[in-house]
Amino acid sequence: MPGRPSGRSARSSAATVNRKSSTQTLKSRASSTRTSAYAVEVPDEGPDTSLRTQICQIFGDAQKTTATQRKLVVSLRKIQEACAYEPQNPKKKATHDDFDEGDFNNEVARCVLRVLGVKKSEPVGDRIIRFLGVFLKHAIEKDNAIWQPEGEEATAFPETPSSRLTTNILSNVLQFLTAKDKVVRFRSAQTVAHIVNNLDQIDDEIFDLIRLGLLKRLRDKEPSVRVQAVLGLGRLAENDDEENEDEDSDDDVAGGILAKLLDIMQNDPSADVRRAVLMNLPFRPTTLPYLLERARDLDPGTRRALYGKLLPALGDFRHMRLAEREKLLRWGLRDRDENVRKATARLFRERWIEDCAATHDDRPEEERKPGEVAPPNMDALLELLERVQIVNSGQDGGMAHEAMRDFWDGRPDYCEFINFDDDFWNDLTAESAFVVRTFNDFYNNADANKQGMLEDKMPEVKKLCYFIQKHLNSLAENIRKTALLEEQDGELEEELYGQEFAVEQLLHIALTLDYTDEYGRRQMFNLMKDAIGRPELPEECTKLAVEVLRAVCGSREAGEREFCSIISEAIAEVRDTIGEEGSDGDNADESFHSAQSEVSDSTVDDKPKGKKKSQEEELDPEAAEEKRVREVMVYLKCLHIAQCMLQNVHCDLDSNATLKTMLDTLVVPAARSHEALIRERGFVCLGLMALLSKDLASNNMQLFLHCYLQGQDHPALQQIVIQILSDVLIAHPMLLAPPTDETSTSASDPEPINPLVKPLVKVLDKAFRSSDPASALTACTSASKLMLLSILPQPATKDLLKAFACAYFNPDTSSNPSLRQALSYFLPVFCHSKLSNATLMSDTALPIIQKLMALRDDIDEDDAADEMVGWPVVAGHLAEWTDGRRVVGMLEMGLDGKMEARPQAEEPHVLLAIEVLERVLAHGCSKDERKPLLALLAKLAISSTGSKMVGKGEVGGVDEEVLATLHWLAAEAVEAKVATDATSRNALAKLELALSKRVGDVELVTQVVVEAEAVEAPAAEEEVQQEEEIEEETMLPQAEAEGTRMPLGGSSDEGEEGESEGTVVGEGGGGMRVAVTESDIVDSLLESEI
Repeated sequence: MPGRPSGRSARSSAATVNRKSSTQTLKSRASSTRTSAYAVEVPDEGPDTSLRTQICQIFGDAQKTTATQRKLVVSLRKIQEACAYEPQNPKKKATHDDFDEGDFNNEVARCVLRVLGVKKSEPVGDRIIRFLGVFLKHAIEKDNAIWQPEGEEATAFPETPSSRLTTNILSNVLQFLTAKDKVVRFRSAQTVAHIVNNLDQIDDEIFDLIRLGLLKRLRDKEPSVRVQAVLGLGRLAENDDEENEDEDSDDDVAGGILAKLLDIMQNDPSADVRRAVLMNLPFRPTTLPYLLERARDLDPGTRRALYGKLLPALGDFRHMRLAEREKLLRWGLRDRDENVRKATARLFRERWIEDCAATHDDRPEEERKPGEVAPPNMDALLELLERVQIVNSGQDGGMAHEAMRDFWDGRPDYCEFINFDDDFWNDLTAESAFVVRTFNDFYNNADANKQGMLEDKMPEVKKLCYFIQKHLNSLAENIRKTALLEEQDGELEEELYGQEFAVEQLLHIALTLDYTDEYGRRQMFNLMKDAIGRPELPEECTKLAVEVLRAVCGSREAGEREFCSIISEAIAEVRDTIGEEGSDGDNADESFHSAQSEVSDSTVDDKPKGKKKSQEEELDPEAAEEKRVREVMVYLKCLHIAQCMLQNVHCDLDSNATLKTMLDTLVVPAARSHEALIRERGFVCLGLMALLSKDLASNNMQLFLHCYLQGQDHPALQQIVIQILSDVLIAHPMLLAPPTDETSTSASDPEPINPLVKPLVKVLDKAFRSSDPASALTACTSASKLMLLSILPQPATKDLLKAFACAYFNPDTSSNPSLRQALSYFLPVFCHSKLSNATLMSDTALPIIQKLMALRDDIDEDDAADEMVGWPVVAGHLAEWTDGRRVVGMLEMGLDGKMEARPQAEEPHVLLAIEVLERVLAHGCSKDERKPLLALLAKLAISSTGSKMVGKGEVGGVDEEVLATLHWLAAEAVEAKVATDATSRNALAKLELALSKRVGDVELVTQVVVEAEAVEAPAAEEEVQQEEEIEEETMLPQAEAEGTRMPLGGSSDEGEEGESEGTVVGEGGGGMRVAVTESDIVDSLLESEI
């Protein structure tokens, strides 16, 4: 323990006034002698002292490793005590008797300043700053123990040597926060932030300076500096008083720290800065929504930090609102990044379940260990599902299914613990029903070795039928009670929703059962048959019951016929049951058919009309309205059952008498009804039946088209009709086949077009341009399916493609994001699915640009919100859509191992370039029109060398005449100087140069091929002649024997057969042919002997 504080005054010795470079004391890593980027003149700091040597030695050792920093902190503290305090033993020789506290502070500050120039990539800087923080924390604790003993009252901020040292260091470092060098600014902000985060108390005066300096660094241009400023302000924000705003003249730093950090977290372009704010903001009710907002951050690392670090440390999740919990789970489990999904699943199955399990843990407190996982608890799991409102999130497609699938996969202890006994099934709730349904789905989709768990946990079919029947009866009874109530009861309705959800989960389980047991299958068959006939059963339960019945009947044709007949009986039962509530049994049929609104005079008798009219006159208006509503509900229920049945059959309509009867007695009258709801469902059923019969679809195509054109007051019906048209044409594409004209025999006659094409395209185009967003989206998706499947003829596809592309760039469609998303998916997929589609887009590109130019002229220039995208963006999209290299199958592996485009890949761009240049060179093309056309031309990919994968009869994949035409147009455009800006001129010159090289190569190849053919022809003839002569000369004629003449020189020609016998034909000089006889040969031999 040091003695009392020293009474020596701080002496201004030469060692503290003069400064010396620390290159000899604070060594860089590996004793590097690299010089600074800036030539700075270091002032003279005077001679070295023993104090400086020891302090520099300590800092030099601290920068090497962090393992020995604790010992170095103790050593540096001893030096500080020797300088700042009187020695406890006066007789002992003082080591630093000549130095006081001021000298120590200046030497430490001198070493700290040397760190400011160390680059961010050097770890020695981080080690020194860490060492400084550890030392200051240790020194302040020691000083507080001296100045504030345990028995005395603590002061707010005691004046100690360590506090003065901290103030001295911060005062020196804060001056460099505005330095020009980014490295100095980074190290300064890092030092200040580290000191602030390691200390508990700071002087008020220096606190204001730190706050002001770091707030200015929030707007630094370097992200690393902003990160360090955030780290420092995050600690200050905990004690920030937002009411006492800074009154500095600089508006950039006025206001509270918390508000500034929240603004940075929302708007900073750097993901590191946003992540730093996220991890350093204090947890408050006001900041929690901003923290949870980062679940939709663009950076995957920030989202991963939220789900993996922040939310587990946030505390009990039940403090959040229900909407926040649902959004967090949905966003996290459906994130694009796999690590974010894993972090969310881990959060759900480890942290949130533990928060609930801690409440239901019955163990004594002494048996619980911190951080220990609580034992599995069924009540905790049910509470967890209740906290995420499983009735809503557990619907088909809800995020609760994904959460529970990951829960069962990551918590095998719960899988082993859970037990579905009779009490569980009898007291079924929405949460417990969802637990057993997800458990069943998980193990049904698991490996074969895990499916044995289902046999142990789940009951057999017979027993499950009993539980389903029990809950179905309870649901029907509660529905009747609710219907009889005069006033709505919120609690009873909520309970009814939960019970309905539980029944749905049971029916989902029934869909996955094995019905090989005949007894269980018959029991489930009878149960579902009765359930479908219950009029009070909700529609979703009815739909699931129909699907279960279809599964029980089997997939064979006999089972399908049985299924249809049972559904027909159930429809009649529903009609009779509900009809008897408002009328006698004799009038049940009349009550049912009164909802059909007199289809035609021939369908209804005059006498029943009069009887019906007299009965309605006897009823008061309220009773008549109640009766009409009841009849409508009857019809809707029957149509819903029929719709569910039609969605589960695949047989031929003409071969099924039950379906034909249902068409005549139920569906067609519903489609002709004046009630909007009945007519909608009637058309849905009619469309489903049209999928089963081509004749029915052909006979009703005009009806569907007429219904849309005349249904302007009924947009919902129009959407249904559009969906029916697309589905029917996909199922029966021959409906749009061109008619066969036997009288037309000329090949030049245009191909006939089906008469349905024009009204169909008219309907689709009209719906696409509709002001109703839902109708436009439905038309877009329906037409997209037809175009992708190549069902529509090319002219119709071209018209729709033009409308789609113009709508994609039209600013008016920004208010319909669903339509924009559908178009952004369809256009590239359509163009890159086939080369012919890319070529079709290239044919449509010029009309699209002209349409967009007219549209741009109509847009109000003052309306900034509706401003259209620039021409470079439009040209980029069109060039990408028409790029044949992106088409599926157009890239192949070459001999060199690289991907190369096929020869046909550049055809769309070549054709588009020809159209663009023809339009640019036309006299009617204005300067404003040339600009986007030339911008598009600059983005087209036309190679100067043809593809290496050239087949026979191809020249680089494009016809020679087409290339020559494009070359001539490019040269003409360059000569005419149609391009006004440098970019367009360079693009044209580049295109001309590439085509000149390519066309020149083509001409050279063509010339070589022609010459080769010209040389090969006579050579082949001569070769044939030689072969014939050799064959003749090697065969002895029959007329010749002794004295046969043999050739002496060159080969004889075929035309020399007429020469005299005994004459040999040879070749003389100069190519002249000379005749040589036997006497001439004898004479030459005699002359040679002489």
